[in-house]
Amino acid sequence: MANRLLSTYLKRFGSWGSPKKRVNVFATPKSKKLFGAVVVGSSLTSLSLFTTSRTRNQNDKYILAIDEGTSSARVILYNSKKQPCLTYQKEFDSIEPHPGWVEQDPKKILDDVKECIEQVIKKASESGIVINSETLKGIGITNQRETSILWDSKTGEPLFNAIVWMDGRTAPLVHNLEKETGDKNYFRESTGLPISTYFSALKIKWMIDNVPEVRKAIKENRCMFGTVDSWLIWNLTGGIEGGVHITDVTNASRTNLMDIRYCSWDNTICDYLQIPGSILPKIKSSAEVYGRIPEGMFEAQISGVPISGCIGDQQAATLGQACLSPGEAKNTYGTGCFILMNTGTKIVKSNYGLLTTVAYQLGPDQPVIYALEGAVAVAGYGIKWLKDNLNLIQRISDISSKSKFLRMT
Repeated sequence: MANRLLSTYLKRFGSWGSPKKRVNVFATPKSKKLFGAVVVGSSLTSLSLFTTSRTRNQNDKYILAIDEGTSSARVILYNSKKQPCLTYQKEFDSIEPHPGWVEQDPKKILDDVKECIEQVIKKASESGIVINSETLKGIGITNQRETSILWDSKTGEPLFNAIVWMDGRTAPLVHNLEKETGDKNYFRESTGLPISTYFSALKIKWMIDNVPEVRKAIKENRCMFGTVDSWLIWNLTGGIEGGVHITDVTNASRTNLMDIRYCSWDNTICDYLQIPGSILPKIKSSAEVYGRIPEGMFEAQISGVPISGCIGDQQAATLGQACLSPGEAKNTYGTGCFILMNTGTKIVKSNYGLLTTVAYQLGPDQPVIYALEGAVAVAGYGIKWLKDNLNLIQRISDISSKSKFLRMT
C-alpha cells in the first residue's frame, strides 16, 4: 500500500498526465482553483533512499508528497517541472500481539513522517535547494486506509495502538452483527460496504468495548477518532493547539459509517453500533486547504504552508493511473492487491462481492466520483512473511532470483 505516492502541483505548474488525460486535483490556497496531482509507484528497496534531480533552480517552487503506508513512511519533494528531486523513506514494523491481530504505534507513524520531512528538507539544503514557506507551495497526503486511531484531544496521546486494516480481532463482532441483522449487507445500502473486520467501524467499537481509557475519554468528551490521514493532519496543523480534525471523502467511505449517497456520517449506523458522532472528524473533499503548518514544528521555516490534498492510497493510485472516465480501472500491488474501476457519478452495486466506494472528489464544489473495488488483503505482505516468519529469503529482493528456479508460480 505504500507503493502509491500522491503529490500535488499548483495550477501554475500545469496539469500532469498524457496529452489526452490531465489530472487536476488540489485547490490553491487563495483562488480555490485546482492544481495537478500524480501518483508515483516504486518498490520498497531500502530503509532510506535519496534521489536528486540533475537540475537546480534556486528560484523554483516545490511541493511535498507524504505517503504513509502499511509498511513504510515516505516523503518526496517535487519541483515545478514535475520532477522528483529528493525522497526519503523509512520502513517500520507492525505489532502482532496475537495471531490475526495487527497494530501500529500512532506516535511512531507520526514521528517517522516528520523525520522523512526533516530529512528531505535537510538534504535539499545540502543540495542547494531552498525550501521555506515561500518556495514550498503545498503538502499532499496519501495513506493506508481503514487503519483506526483513537486519541486524547487534550493531551494528544493515543488511547490505544492503531488497529491496522488487515487486523482480524473483530471477527466475533462480525458474527454477532450478522446474526442480529440477518444480513452481512445490512449497512451496504448506505455505506456501500458489507459488515466486515476490514473497515473502521468495528475497530472503533472493539476499542470502546475493550479499552477503559477510551470509554473514559468519550465520557469526558476528549476522544477523537481518525484514520491515519486524520491523525497526521491533526498533528501537522497544531495538534492540541488548534489542530484540524478532518478526513476526506475517500477515507471516510472506508469506515462503514459514511452514507456514500450524501458523504455524511450515518447517524443511524453510529447509534446502532454505539459509536458517538462527537468523536468523528469533519468530512472534506480530497482537494482543498485543510490547514497549515504551525510556527516552530520543523527546523526549516515552512510555517504557513498549506496541507491541501488528502486521499486514500488506492484512490490515489486510481488518479495516478489516470482512470478519470467511467469504465477505466487500475490494478496495483503492494502490501495487498487492489483493483478499482471508475463508475463516474453513479453508485454501482455489485452482486459479486465488489465494494462500492468513493474514488475522489476534486474540490468541495466538485461532483463525487465513485468506484467499484476488489481487494486482496495479502500480496507483498506474503513475501514479508516468507522473509520474517519462514526465513526462506534474507531480503525482499531475493524473491525474484528464487522464483526463477520454480517450475511454476
